[in-house]
Amino acid sequence: MKNLLATLPLVLIASIACAELPSASDAEVTRALASGRPTLVDLGSGSCASCKQMAPILEELAGTWHGKANVLFIDVREDEAAAKRFGIRLIPTQIFFDANGKEVSRHIGFMDKPDLIKGLQATGLR
Repeated sequence: MKNLLATLPLVLIASIACAELPSASDAEVTRALASGRPTLVDLGSGSCASCKQMAPILEELAGTWHGKANVLFIDVREDEAAAKRFGIRLIPTQIFFDANGKEVSRHIGFMDKPDLIKGLQATGLR
């Protein structure tokens, strides 16, 4: 019983680290880019270590900025057409769009919360 209780925090941490946004469809991405709000699209995979690390951060930002910005995730292993649409060569790749749906910047690799917020602010998010 003592060993079970000792491993419980590790199980909880692992389940939190696996939190993730559902993979957005092409239609959802198109709607987000036409919404008049800044948009962050993270293209990655559920099997990518850096992508898994970013998942809870993206989920938190999606809740924090709900109604002010769109935060979307696309699993490129499930949606290869999205990888082609956005010219993805490495994952994770984050693409920041302004309120007009125009690409402002992109980043390849892990991106922490403060840098994701800076990226959204560069799109006009206040």
